[in-house]
Amino acid sequence: MGCREPAKSDFRYSTDASSRAGLVALADGVLTANEAGTVVRLDRSGRVRWRAALDRDVATRPALLGSSVIAGTVAGGLVRLSLEDGAELWRLTGEPPVLTAPVVDAEGKSIFLVAPDGAVRSLVAETGKTDWERPPPGKPEPTAASRGYPTPVVDGGLLVVALGDAGLMALAAQDGAKRWQQDVRDVVGMTLSRDTLYVSTGQGRVVALNVTDGAVRWEQTPAERMTGPPSLALGVLWVGASGPSPELVGLAPADGKDVVRVPLPDPLLTGVAAVGDDLLMVPTSGRQGRLLALRASTWEQAFSVRADTSLRTQPVVMDDQVIVLGLDGRVLSWRVRPGGP
Repeated sequence: MGCREPAKSDFRYSTDASSRAGLVALADGVLTANEAGTVVRLDRSGRVRWRAALDRDVATRPALLGSSVIAGTVAGGLVRLSLEDGAELWRLTGEPPVLTAPVVDAEGKSIFLVAPDGAVRSLVAETGKTDWERPPPGKPEPTAASRGYPTPVVDGGLLVVALGDAGLMALAAQDGAKRWQQDVRDVVGMTLSRDTLYVSTGQGRVVALNVTDGAVRWEQTPAERMTGPPSLALGVLWVGASGPSPELVGLAPADGKDVVRVPLPDPLLTGVAAVGDDLLMVPTSGRQGRLLALRASTWEQAFSVRADTSLRTQPVVMDDQVIVLGLDGRVLSWRVRPGGP
């Protein structure tokens, strides 16, 4: 018998419109949304559990809230849907455009939103009523109305937001009071591991901070520009970078020193994900949409598969199943054999 293929196509499902909202991992599948305002829940086989139609483009990743999901639109709508059947639980209209992904506290009591001008609000999850609001940190940036900020991070009683030229700011989740601030600007993305907040910036900086007080633990500048948020996998801190050519940079989480650099065919604009303890899945943003698999023992390419659409959001991994969202709105799944060919 011949060798098994290292990755076998599992399913392909089109949401019927382009999408940049990313995937929400569920116990039995994924949830996503698209620029037509449709929210879709799929099971692991690619079958539709439900579809819900909102009024406008959903430009950000929805947020899980217990047995429900929060989705916002560019028209300023915010909706809470039942995770079971997509039924609408409440809806707000006339809000600022939702261009930054909403986040929810661990208790599921509060929803945090960052407006295009940098204003931060906390909503009561049960009703959608505003609990507190913090005004913009200063004059809005010229481009603020056309893009969002990096997804905030919630840790215990702190909400960490990256607000362009205003830098990083940690707010008390209870009332929005400022707890600390750091002059880390042009943030591309953030990720939290225990009490360490890892931050990548457009100026090529990667900074590790104590999330409790904002103290800098280390700082490195491994490239001219970071193209994606940091992500932790297989004991390494990974970030997409650009310089003469696109590459994947792996840093030691303890001190930020280089571990490995891997040339990429196209920029990495999002996070990576691990399959088991031996494969790293790297989605690339070129028109071919290559999903690369790197072998952990050497960080060399084990294989790659083509999505034929740009991959700009982080994959979801469930055992041997890897699910990605294409810019064209297709959800694609492969079954991956750990170890490759």
